[in-house]
Amino acid sequence: MFVAHLTGPEAGAWADSGVTLLIPLGATEQHGPHLPISTDLDIAAALCARVAAERADVLVAPAIAYGASGEHAGFPGTLSIGQAALELLVVELCRSATDTFDRIVLVNGHGGNVEALRRALALLRSESRDVRLFAPGYGGDAHAGRTETSIQLALDPRRVRAELAEPGDRRPLGELLPLLRAGGVRAVSPNGILGDPTGATADEGAGLLAAATSALLHDLGRWWPGDDEEGPQR
Repeated sequence: MFVAHLTGPEAGAWADSGVTLLIPLGATEQHGPHLPISTDLDIAAALCARVAAERADVLVAPAIAYGASGEHAGFPGTLSIGQAALELLVVELCRSATDTFDRIVLVNGHGGNVEALRRALALLRSESRDVRLFAPGYGGDAHAGRTETSIQLALDPRRVRAELAEPGDRRPLGELLPLLRAGGVRAVSPNGILGDPTGATADEGAGLLAAATSALLHDLGRWWPGDDEEGPQR
C-alpha cells in the first residue's frame, strides 16, 4: 500500500487504473511537554494507512513532515517552512504525481496548513488535475490536549510522556483565534497546550481514529462513486 515500497515498474502498473494516491501532510512542531513534535504527521500517516488497508485501489505516498507552523515559533523543536513554501511544494508534488496516479487526496493533519493547501488545490484543479483535500475534524480541544493525546496513546503509548501532561489554555478556539493570530501560541499558553490532556485514553483515541477513517472512506466514495475498488495485485 506504500508507494515508497514499490519499484518503478510496479508503480507504473497502477497508471491509468483509477488508483487514488493519499498524501499525508503534517508538521514538525511542539506539542507541549508530553507529546512528540511529530504528532500531526503521525496522525495523518496512520489515517492514510488505515484507509489504504480497507481499499485495494488506494496507495499512500511518503508523508510530508514539514508544514506552516509559524504560530508555534519560539518553542524548541518547531521546524516550519511557512505557507508559501508549503503551497509551492504541494503544487509541484501533485503535478508530478498526476503523471502516474489518476487521483490525489491531500490528507492534512495540521490546521496551520489549511490556507496554503486550499490555494494549492485551487491552482491544481484549475489545471484539470483531480486533487482533493481531506482535513479530519476530530473535535475536542485544539492542540496537544485531550484529543491529540488520546490519539497518540492509541497509536503508540510509549511516545506519550503522560506524567508530564498538564492543562494549557482551555478557552474555546473561537475566543483564542484573534490572540493566536496576533501573537502565536506562546502568547496564550506558555506550555504550548491549547486544551487539557489529562484524562486522555487510548480507547478514546481509537474511537477518534475509527471515525476519521470512516469519514475519509465515505468521501472517497462520494468523490468517485461507482469504483469497483480493484487495482493491480500488491
